[in-house]
Amino acid sequence: MWTLKKMNTTLVVNPKGGSGKTTVAINLASYFAATNTATTIMDYDPQGSSLNWLALRPPHAPPIRGANATRQKGTRLRSMAMYVPPETEQLVIDAPAAACGVALQEMLERAKCIVIPLVASSIDIHATAKFIHEVLLTAKMRSRNLPVAIVANKVRRSMPVYRPLESFLESLDLELTARLIDSDVYLKAAESGLGIFEMELSLSIAERQQFLPLVEWVVTNSSGALGARQAEHQLVRPRHEAGRVIELPAFREQRLVK
Repeated sequence: MWTLKKMNTTLVVNPKGGSGKTTVAINLASYFAATNTATTIMDYDPQGSSLNWLALRPPHAPPIRGANATRQKGTRLRSMAMYVPPETEQLVIDAPAAACGVALQEMLERAKCIVIPLVASSIDIHATAKFIHEVLLTAKMRSRNLPVAIVANKVRRSMPVYRPLESFLESLDLELTARLIDSDVYLKAAESGLGIFEMELSLSIAERQQFLPLVEWVVTNSSGALGARQAEHQLVRPRHEAGRVIELPAFREQRLVK
């Protein structure tokens, strides 16, 4: 196992509800856990979807620590619930819908990179554009130069390309990092306390292929030793089989050598 000098913190955020933030957050967390990376998921959402998913994880699944960042009575209690183990290498933050004010600033200050899932609709694009302009393009955030990934979520198979979304990204000089097809596989995995990379390969290969560009983006933009290690080691493609995690063959010809 590699040791990191600093943990990487990925904030998964979108002010619009129903964009699939929790789906993206839990699958990022489960991927890293399956590759023997010390992982914690921090849930700011009062609904506690990520923490509820953690409670469903089977005993054989790689461990993921949970941190409850929802507002509680008494700052001391919240501080204890938010505890992140010092050995954590990947911290994934699941933001609530309509995140704003002090809570949003707290999340942004923690973040090393930002993932914004959105549904390719005019309503979601408008809400996301407003969020990016009002928050991420402020002078303070520009000075930090946080990398931002846009993920098209719940993409319909009948319409894999949505021109207004592409135009929106071009206007902000951003690229679409990943397209995630609307699939029941994500739901089936979540109901079992697992991620798509922990399911049987035959059931989840298409979803893994679509999700891997996001994983690679996070690794590339990770701080400290994690970013440097990508140049020397391959991204492990885990698969779940017979209660254990084993390596999944690469989807691409060019692989980093472990």
